[in-house]
Amino acid sequence: MTPALFAALAAARAAKRPVVLATKLPAGDQLLLPDPAAPPALNEAAHRALSRDESGTVTLDGQDWFLHAHNPPMRLIVIGAVHIAQALVPMAAQLGVAVIVVDPRRAFATDERFPNVTVMTDWPDEALDVLAPDSRSAVVALTHDTKLDDPALDRALRSEAFYIGALGSRRNHAKRLARLAELGHGAADLARIRGPIGLNIGAVTAPEIALSILAEFVAVYRNAPMVAAPKETVAA
Repeated sequence: MTPALFAALAAARAAKRPVVLATKLPAGDQLLLPDPAAPPALNEAAHRALSRDESGTVTLDGQDWFLHAHNPPMRLIVIGAVHIAQALVPMAAQLGVAVIVVDPRRAFATDERFPNVTVMTDWPDEALDVLAPDSRSAVVALTHDTKLDDPALDRALRSEAFYIGALGSRRNHAKRLARLAELGHGAADLARIRGPIGLNIGAVTAPEIALSILAEFVAVYRNAPMVAAPKETVAA
């Protein structure tokens, strides 16, 4: 790898910008994708590699290329150090997702309740300003407290987060959307919020609700068809 290419790759990773390092086989020539100067088919293959989080060899017009996908880390930002979060965090870790729990209520946001997890006791809006959710980030609001959930959702909607969800019934979610609309969010923005959060699997307990949230998280990321959300989401 040339120094210039290495510097470009390092800069992309520092900026959390998804890129693919393409290596021509067996010659070893390399380039960083997407690149307007590259063949369209190569850029399309790079896009597929990033969307699938998969590296591998492709053959285009008789030429073999090894495509090494460099995606930013997947992050799940959980607002609320509640029982559902305690079940959700270890499940997400099994998927290789970096989890950050945010809750200014220090009695809940403790290392004992969330071992080996990044815990922030900032107010949610301040925490999200620091964390700056990108296209590989998800934000879930679980507190049922408008003073905490609403500022977090406001910031999430102003970010590139690919998944935004909030716990609560349809009735409460409608009230939440009205409050967020007063903050200047239009219908298209508000439609990004998954509420009630989670796939409709009949979840009742905290672990079941956590499972439904993580299932929806994966479905949105993989752009998969989903079952409609439940009429009511039970807090646990």
